[in-house]
Amino acid sequence: MTRKEAIREFKERKTPRGIFAIRCAAAERVWVGSSRNLDAAKNGYWFGLGTGRHLDKSLQAEWTARGEASFAYEVLETFDDDVHPMELNDLLKSRQKEWAGKLSATKLL
Repeated sequence: MTRKEAIREFKERKTPRGIFAIRCAAAERVWVGSSRNLDAAKNGYWFGLGTGRHLDKSLQAEWTARGEASFAYEVLETFDDDVHPMELNDLLKSRQKEWAGKLSATKLL
């Protein structure tokens, strides 16, 4: 594959959007979040938690106490590309709330 083809392929790549969970098996706790870019969500959360500056204090406290090895990132649901951008925020919020209820989880900001 040439560099030009690789760049074109990267630009045409679909960004997965949807709902994810962060699980701490040791504490038997689950946090549910939503993202317009599920690939980047894990990196962002792990970076914030690793630096001790994550906004969700309960998640940060568990991470600090138990360490990265106790946590798992799981994609729960992805949305089709045909979801209109104007509807996406409402869909993310409603599905996050529904998943949090199903899993008895804490909703992430």
